Amino acid sequence: MAVNRSNQILIIVMIASFLTPFCGSSLNMSLPDIGREFHAGTSELSWVIETFLLTCAIFTVPMGQLGNRIGKKKVFLIGTILFTLSSLVIHFAPTIHWLMVLRGLQGITAAMLFSTGTAIIALVFPPERRGWAMGMNVAVVYIGLAVGPVIGGFLNYRFGWQSIFYFIAFLGMIATIMTILFMKEDWVNKEQGYMNPVSILLYAASLVMGLYGLSEIVKLPVAKYIFGAGIVTTIIYIWHEARAAKPLLPVRIFLENKTFAFSNLASMLNYSATFAIGFLLSLYLQMIMGYDSETAGWFLLVQSIVMAALSPVMGSLSDRYGSAVLASTGMGVIAVGLLVMWTAMNLSSTALIITALIIVGVGFAMFSAPNNNAIMGSVPPAYFGMASSVISTVRLLGQVLSMAIVASILARNTGAAGTAIANVDKAVLLANIQYSLMVFMAFCVVGIIPSMIRNK
Repeated sequence: MAVNRSNQILIIVMIASFLTPFCGSSLNMSLPDIGREFHAGTSELSWVIETFLLTCAIFTVPMGQLGNRIGKKKVFLIGTILFTLSSLVIHFAPTIHWLMVLRGLQGITAAMLFSTGTAIIALVFPPERRGWAMGMNVAVVYIGLAVGPVIGGFLNYRFGWQSIFYFIAFLGMIATIMTILFMKEDWVNKEQGYMNPVSILLYAASLVMGLYGLSEIVKLPVAKYIFGAGIVTTIIYIWHEARAAKPLLPVRIFLENKTFAFSNLASMLNYSATFAIGFLLSLYLQMIMGYDSETAGWFLLVQSIVMAALSPVMGSLSDRYGSAVLASTGMGVIAVGLLVMWTAMNLSSTALIITALIIVGVGFAMFSAPNNNAIMGSVPPAYFGMASSVISTVRLLGQVLSMAIVASILARNTGAAGTAIANVDKAVLLANIQYSLMVFMAFCVVGIIPSMIRNK
């Protein structure tokens, strides 16, 4: 009976976990058409993705604390409802800037799902099965990433980009109904549910200023000062949290728990190096190679299928043999895949692009579930809610940083960032895409270090 209950809850969390990666990967296929409709450049298009990630990152930790305070089920359920509604409202965006605003609102609702899902899984599964459950949840994320480009490319090509959000709203309704019917426990932990408004403001300000400044540092002269202000605010935030009796984010655990700290650092570097690959390949395949969104979607299917197939296996292996070697090897494999991808673009070889995506998929599967298992296994059950929020926040910070790096690189030339996407210089765009891949390769190599030393 206990196994059945655990598996029911796992299925519910998996459905919700499917929503946001599907939304992101499917939307990547429609970005060139969105750019043409709203006369937006590649830098503005990156903000359609980045705004969602930024607001999600800002609200994930506060929503995790709210889940501790009022119950993880309540926050999870409200998140599924509001995510569904926000997906419907996006249809009415009249300009690219309104689309960014509405994507930001959608990011807040997604934070409610991110901040509670992993904690719920960790609470209902015993340690000996937790790695497998984490692997299953990671697998469905990759299934969302896998089918997103194919379904999104099809919907965008046949019915327009707005149809993607109709499909997402339909999935959100299914998740909401199943949560109401099958998830009964609230999992309240009021001692860990302290909401500090000063901490929240400092946290939000540091993220907004730091990441906006980095994204626009090439285009706007004032951006470097905004970025600097973000760094200073981050230092103030860390100092405040270290002194607070009940911090929003217990920064002391990063100093006292090396496994927790280095696993999260490795995770941020990993997502910084991998998240924007789909965005870059969407631009490459459609703007440079000339494929339509439907065909381009099939290319991106390859990586996600590999990740979805291997993640449960890697999660189970981490239960047996530990996470350090698996995750560290995964980072190295991803670096090799990015090098192959860079070479493929030099040769205009779609066969090599597919090979590179397979290699990256293997590497990411080796890293993600074992790394999450290491993080959750490094803290006691009372801190599962906090650890879940940190996993989601670090992932989102890595993803936002990935897009911020891309936005900054695309803005190196006004032809790539300052004009409508239809007028982009293809040679400049290709150079910037390849430059981005080199930066991401370096992130992977650096990420091997914290991944290896986490248990030493």
